[in-house]
Amino acid sequence: MARRGPASPTDQARSTFRPLPPGDVRITGGIWQRRAERNRVAAIPSGLKQLGEASNLFNLQLAAGQATGEPIGPIFADSDVYKWLEAAAWEYGRHPDEQLLESLMSVVELVAAAQDDDGYLNSVVPFRDGGRYVDLPQHHEFYCYGHLMQAAVALSRSAGRRELLDVAIKIGDHLVATFGEDKRHDVDGHPVIEMALVELYRETDNRDYLELARYFVEARGTGLIAGYGRRPAYFSDRVRVREQTTVEGHAVRAVYLGAGATDVAVELDDQELLAALETQFASMATEKEYLTGGLGSRWEGEAFGDPFELPPDRAYAETCAAIGGVQWAWRLLLATGKADYADQIERMLYNGCLAGVSLAGTEYFYVNPLQLRDGSLADEERNTSTGRHGWFGCACCPPNVMRTFASLEGYVASTDPTGVQVHQYVPGTINAGDLGLTVETDYPWHGRIAITIDRAPDAEIAVSVRIPSWAQGATVDGRPASAGGYVSVTKVWKAGDQLLVELPLVGRITSPDPRVDAVRGCVAIERGPLVYALEKQDQPSEVAPDDLVIDADAEVREEDRPDLLDGVVVLHTSGAVVDRSTLPGGPADHPRPKSRTTATELVAIPYHVWANRGPQAMRVWIPLA
Repeated sequence: MARRGPASPTDQARSTFRPLPPGDVRITGGIWQRRAERNRVAAIPSGLKQLGEASNLFNLQLAAGQATGEPIGPIFADSDVYKWLEAAAWEYGRHPDEQLLESLMSVVELVAAAQDDDGYLNSVVPFRDGGRYVDLPQHHEFYCYGHLMQAAVALSRSAGRRELLDVAIKIGDHLVATFGEDKRHDVDGHPVIEMALVELYRETDNRDYLELARYFVEARGTGLIAGYGRRPAYFSDRVRVREQTTVEGHAVRAVYLGAGATDVAVELDDQELLAALETQFASMATEKEYLTGGLGSRWEGEAFGDPFELPPDRAYAETCAAIGGVQWAWRLLLATGKADYADQIERMLYNGCLAGVSLAGTEYFYVNPLQLRDGSLADEERNTSTGRHGWFGCACCPPNVMRTFASLEGYVASTDPTGVQVHQYVPGTINAGDLGLTVETDYPWHGRIAITIDRAPDAEIAVSVRIPSWAQGATVDGRPASAGGYVSVTKVWKAGDQLLVELPLVGRITSPDPRVDAVRGCVAIERGPLVYALEKQDQPSEVAPDDLVIDADAEVREEDRPDLLDGVVVLHTSGAVVDRSTLPGGPADHPRPKSRTTATELVAIPYHVWANRGPQAMRVWIPLA
């Protein structure tokens, strides 16, 4: 079987681009290399320790008959073990380490021991609720299966080990025998099984898994989930997937379902379904996505809100949702070849996802608001005023970050019959068959990307580079390049040839859509793919960002700060401090008196590094002076 990376379509699938196999892209420097290295040496070992301390592994020991007692933690506790296994598997493929493999395989052995003879596997539900599949919308049995299958495929592809894949196949066969068109009609409350079954099909060539994934996608919106004190939209179950025009309900569930349905559409060449999914993603990106790529505006239900309901201070923007958004965008990029999806991956990775983990790599945010007020009450662990945490009672985000960092190289480039496409700019190497490339860049801090040909076939081949939609004035080999697409250079390349991309990285002022009421009268600062934020510690006299306004016509100046927050470009502009003592005292103040302001400098740092010096007041959207 050919080597495959994450979400790699089969040869029979209708897909514009094909991802490169594991190991054919290597990131050798920059932000992502540092983050991946910390993920390897700190986060993944810490994650295994946390799974032990939180009793996730103890639960599996119970199911395996190796311990006595009652299961501990949430009903879906197994899923965190499986996400950690996926992270460790991709990491082993990226950087083979026998100690890591030994730890990984010891957990795999425990998982296999916990499986029933007929394939059923769950360490919490049978103990706590007395039966299998008695409450699929709430108990997440398929959700846990899905993450196990993804881990099994990762381990097979990265290390050639089948032990966990054998467990996943037994689960897959058990599901095929139990659920489907002419069997039990049911769906899980939390999608991910759809993606996982397609990946299991891709790894085993067993089409039964693809057909079951298709059934689970088609069964959504047909009334299988009812009650539970929530409306069907929460479960992405109000409208059939191919009839839906937007995303709604629980954000992570919605984007996982979108990703899985895209896999089904690609493998079955279902163009009607694919078109519906493109419509849904476009609606999300236009009406329900934060500037940072964050998804989900409501704490209640961890859910998408109405169109343009995007309050910055109450943003939920769960880290897992941004990761799911990346997974969906990647599948749509492969399917369609449209650069918009690569732009979305870049925005979500650099802002919505990266903000969810500390520079050290071992502390996490569950939610990612775009504003934290001065003096904010630290009322619960998800609130960013408590700082990042090493783990959570609902610990979905930490191992999700781990598996994303461990598999990040898979999102960099792809191929098609004409050549290679470079989607994300990182220093490193790309090997696409007979074509070998070295990429040198300090992106996203500086906009020069030099791509050197290391080897090439004796025939014409295209090297295609993405010009982001924000990159007005970009050039490729000195020639103007239109923003928002790919520029392809096709020729007979020779070793030593170079392709030079110049992207204009300058600070820019971004205005919100006027329909977003919560930030009307505000602007944000961006530079390249990065969203910037004001953090209290950086302002003159440490003025709280709550009291700052911005002069939107002022120049935005840059400052390289290699000494700050792992090395960043800081932005400076002009604004004013509002004198609190002159603000209106209440609704009786009519007409409202004009408050006094004092000119000041505003200092902005990349949003993704905020709160690495302790939680403090921060804001992305700044009121106009």
